[in-house]
Amino acid sequence: MDEVAVSEANILDRFRLDGRVAVVTGGGTGIGRAIAHGLSDAGADVVVAGRRRGPLDQVVAEIAGRGRRALAITADVTSETAMTELAEAAASFGPLWIWVNNAGGLQGESMGPLADTSVASWHTTFDRNLTSVFLSARVALPRMHEGGAMLNLSSTATATRGAPTHGVYSAAKVALNHLTQTMALELAPRRIRVNAIAPGHTQTADYEQSSGFTDAQFAKLGSKQPLGRLGSDQDFAAAAVYLCSDASSWVTGQTLFVSGTPYGRYEGTQENSVCGDLGGFGSVLGNSVVLLVVGGGVFGKLELQQSSVVPEAA
Repeated sequence: MDEVAVSEANILDRFRLDGRVAVVTGGGTGIGRAIAHGLSDAGADVVVAGRRRGPLDQVVAEIAGRGRRALAITADVTSETAMTELAEAAASFGPLWIWVNNAGGLQGESMGPLADTSVASWHTTFDRNLTSVFLSARVALPRMHEGGAMLNLSSTATATRGAPTHGVYSAAKVALNHLTQTMALELAPRRIRVNAIAPGHTQTADYEQSSGFTDAQFAKLGSKQPLGRLGSDQDFAAAAVYLCSDASSWVTGQTLFVSGTPYGRYEGTQENSVCGDLGGFGSVLGNSVVLLVVGGGVFGKLELQQSSVVPEAA
């Protein structure tokens, strides 16, 4: 790209997604819905996928009302057949540039000590949070436009040194971060970037169900954060637009912590933690400072030559 042209261009143009199709799994509610809206506001046509048709149709109507095209597809992200059909529908909708793996989340049955966790719960949690991303890579990446972007939804739980009472979920998300790096290296020859967002504390339906927090407890948790509030869906949508657009064209293999703290997550001090009486849920202070590396490599500076393997179409 011409250096003069770059210097004279409006920097905000690099955030535009006009003429690009984006898929958002779990796009009917919560963070997924907000990301779908954010991508459409930046100019993308959006395919929202999920298990429940009603919320998906509502998001499509909302996006259409803002002047963009949208399509709803019911899909089980743990089914390779369903994901193949989703990828085919998205590719038929227009040039497939963006794929957001948002579906997943906490399952209440997986909460608790590992010794008390059933094998079925283990598999369900990994299928929804990790295997689903692997399936997406198999079916979506071969159909994606060169220079596109894949975005995975991780968790700030990965910043802790151990995660009592939600170890299954955290293990799946740690594995997801590593998978993100591997995919970034394998897809780099096609200039497809793969990154992740790790959302901090926000009052989602999943979090409400898994934590059992009341509105008052969420308010207290927000007041203890360094920036004095919980995250909002718009915080994550803005990060998604950045990581899915040309604004982040030299960022790949990174996990961006959107958590309102220089740590992965923050519960307050031991004395004032809102979580301390909930059996250890969220009581481990994340103590790893997280850096977003802008350098075109997964590890900040890539010294070793990596082999490249591009997934074949399913």
